Amino acid sequence: MSPGFDGMPDRIVLLPGRHFGLVEVKAPGERPRPLQVSRHRLLMRLGFRVYVLDDPKQIGGILDEIQST
Repeated sequence: MSPGFDGMPDRIVLLPGRHFGLVEVKAPGERPRPLQVSRHRLLMRLGFRVYVLDDPKQIGGILDEIQST
């Protein structure tokens, strides 16, 4: 959580080897709100990886992708 900066992703993922990603967690089929999309775009323009997780089956793939960057 980022106090005072609404719309930031829910989770910071830190993995060995300085691998880092930001994850927005949503209910199945739910999409980020417009403010969240705006924050995600800002973070991506700054070079950060942002993921939207709406199915527990995505966890492994997201972690693999973060680990490979």
